[in-house]
Amino acid sequence: MKKFYGTGTYVQSVGVKNDLEIDGFCVAVCQEIDVELSRHRSRSFDEMEQWGDDLSSFDLVIALSPASQRRALELTRFFHLDVEYWPIMDPSGLGETREAKLDSYRQTRDQIIQQLTARWGEATEIL
Repeated sequence: MKKFYGTGTYVQSVGVKNDLEIDGFCVAVCQEIDVELSRHRSRSFDEMEQWGDDLSSFDLVIALSPASQRRALELTRFFHLDVEYWPIMDPSGLGETREAKLDSYRQTRDQIIQQLTARWGEATEIL
């Protein structure tokens, strides 16, 4: 989101659970488009609240899995948040070779880019 539309919008990446480390294949395919994820750490919805992010200040949650959609919908009972579900392929566990795994992760990356541009239009930042 920040790569395509700049930092004028406050964006946080949150998951259902905290996996701490970002998958190395994800880091690799994002580096291909100059998105740096190697220092990125995953956090859960609960941790986000504990670290001081006020969930009520967000306008939209985009869920990339059915589990995250369920958790986001639970939050809407307490906060006014719009929730969108984007059915993005989960590449983990796909492919037998390194190159096949990277191809699966590229497909997922590209699906996310397609969803971003469908929702907010062409990128406004230089790619």
